[in-house]
Amino acid sequence: MTIQRMDNVGIVVDDLAAVVAFFVELGLEPEGEATVGGPDVDRLVALEGVRCDLAVVRTPDGHGRLELMKFHSPAAPAAGPAEPVNAFGMRRIMFAVDDLDDVLARLRPHGAELLGELVEYDGSHRLAYVRGPEGLVVALAEKLG
Repeated sequence: MTIQRMDNVGIVVDDLAAVVAFFVELGLEPEGEATVGGPDVDRLVALEGVRCDLAVVRTPDGHGRLELMKFHSPAAPAAGPAEPVNAFGMRRIMFAVDDLDDVLARLRPHGAELLGELVEYDGSHRLAYVRGPEGLVVALAEKLG
């Protein structure tokens, strides 16, 4: 086997505290914080003068992690195709939840807004796409029955 597991998904943000608070309210658990930089990091990510604060949050089962990163230097460019590792954003990430209505109510004070409508899909799931801090899109799925 060549892969043991998916370790984490990296997301570059501007307001690290707000994004961490959003994901903690969603139910992820803080795992740690650090500031990284220096020649090894520069060589690893092919940028010069990297200084980056990061926070890791994990799912309650301990299997999924997000690495949330705030680059202080170099400045992050606007997102687009084939951008360097410090470009903002992602398309979406999906989480399974127990009570979609409760999760939506708890996320609204953190800036969450429905992208479209809450829908029941094929009688098996209730689904919602939510835009959170900095435009991050989170999909939520509640299994029915």
